[in-house]
Amino acid sequence: MNHSYRWVIVAAGALMTCVALGAMFSLAIFLEPMSLDTNWSRAGISSAMTLNFLVMGFGGFAWGTIYDRVGARPVVLAGAVLLGLALVVASRANSLLVFQLSYGVIVGLAASAFFAPMIALTTAWFDTNRSLAVSLVSAGMGVAPMTISPFARWLISAYDWRTAMFDIGVMAWVLLLPAVLLVRQPPVALASADGAPQSDADDPGMSVGQALRSPQFLILGLTFFACCAAHSGPIFHMVSYAMACGVAPMAAVSIYSVEGLAGLGGRLLYGVLADRLGVKPVLVTGLAIQGLVIAAYLGAGRLEHFYILAVIFGATYGGVMPLYAVLAREYFGGRIIGTVLGAATMLSSLGMSFGPLAGGMIYDAYASYSWLFIGSALVGLGAAGIAIAFPPQPSRQRLQMA
Repeated sequence: MNHSYRWVIVAAGALMTCVALGAMFSLAIFLEPMSLDTNWSRAGISSAMTLNFLVMGFGGFAWGTIYDRVGARPVVLAGAVLLGLALVVASRANSLLVFQLSYGVIVGLAASAFFAPMIALTTAWFDTNRSLAVSLVSAGMGVAPMTISPFARWLISAYDWRTAMFDIGVMAWVLLLPAVLLVRQPPVALASADGAPQSDADDPGMSVGQALRSPQFLILGLTFFACCAAHSGPIFHMVSYAMACGVAPMAAVSIYSVEGLAGLGGRLLYGVLADRLGVKPVLVTGLAIQGLVIAAYLGAGRLEHFYILAVIFGATYGGVMPLYAVLAREYFGGRIIGTVLGAATMLSSLGMSFGPLAGGMIYDAYASYSWLFIGSALVGLGAAGIAIAFPPQPSRQRLQMA
């Protein structure tokens, strides 16, 4: 394997995150036809997504720990097998409970097998351009709403929801199982761009327990949690909020597409800037912009306002998300990166699950989304404040804990 093989890892990781997260988030496309066909409540079907987030959080931590022990290929192989199996079983579910267990639990467990392990593997392959590489792997999540979701909608229109979900499960096997064969650990000594060998000799030597109790992880986890708690509510309720502001339903849905496209560009932009300027200043700036643009939605009244803000919002939250993995690698080295990143991802998933619920409760109480955006903006600015506490890139000797 030569040094250029690392870009194969990036391509495989982007494909895996696209298929896995695309399959999971396509539940919104299935919601109406499933409810009409089965008479299951929409709340009951939607609860599978809540289960997805919760299971993804704890699953990411578990898969990250396994990654540190056995490497990436066994983990993503298990995820590929489980993802296809869960979708096939869910497509044949005759009761809501079976659907919730298969789609909500097993799909969430399968999806979590890709993100943290493939991001961790990518950081191990890259010495230079690490932020850009991680951003490209994460970009698969941004592509998913523009590929898997429209494909699911076409299948449902052409056949029915059960056939569509079954076909997507088979497609997951067809795409992911060959991609698993491309996943390899980096050589023991990976030559960097200047010819110097890279290894885990720069590892701080911390145990998992020391790492998870360290101030560095506390700041990382709290920032990740607050970042996701800030943007998850506005993202989930954006269409409803736009419609409440007088935007036509179809036009309101198009705001999602604008955010998704902007997120792709944001991942590339923030990745390049982080490689050139450093991760911390780019992350702090991005989090501050995120908080301010969430607040700016309070003044939006026309579709063009929403489009302008969606470009900034999508680029910002899409751009900052991959940077947490780069920080984790810089602070904790490669030996326990899977566990550390999995634990951080668990906290982010909890933050993601908090926003939609809080937004619904606020609207039910006040018949308005204003307090959702005010609260989310304050949490977003709080995330920027927490991120400021990140110390400069440390030497491994100073990071070593007594």
